[in-house]
Amino acid sequence: MIKVGDTLPSATLQEYSEVEGEGCSIGPNAVDVSKASAGKTIALFALPGAFTPTCSAKHVPGYVQHFDDFKAAGVDEIWCVSVNDAFVMGAWARDQKTGAKVRMLADGSADFAKATGLTLDLTGRGMGLRSNRYSMLVKDGKVATLNVEAPGKFEVSDADTLLAQARG
Repeated sequence: MIKVGDTLPSATLQEYSEVEGEGCSIGPNAVDVSKASAGKTIALFALPGAFTPTCSAKHVPGYVQHFDDFKAAGVDEIWCVSVNDAFVMGAWARDQKTGAKVRMLADGSADFAKATGLTLDLTGRGMGLRSNRYSMLVKDGKVATLNVEAPGKFEVSDADTLLAQARG
């Protein structure tokens, strides 16, 4: 399992773009984790799947609401990573009104989750391999803090916990 001091694993996530821009087209665009995290402080939180009740009611809204506080604490970007495809993450971003505040990144094949060692096997429930619920503060591609949620809990992966860590 990834731990404090480790470098984020090399992986490619997908991000759905609503607007064509410099270097990105409308639709799914590849995000190289190593390149995207280089030189930045990132508040990263991961969830088992999009549109789940707790994640939609508490996790994502908490990070959206605290966007300005994270920026004031020196965080450059907020990433939400989930084992879904980019189209689902794009739809969830619209539903949650994340705008430019939270990057909704798809880990469709669970490659990032597997590389971190933070997987949740929900095969018995028909959902396959997913990501554990966790949050981490990443500085220049290295894990500065890591908060792994116990199954069925909502105690350490929330925005308040990670914001307090970002403030130091």
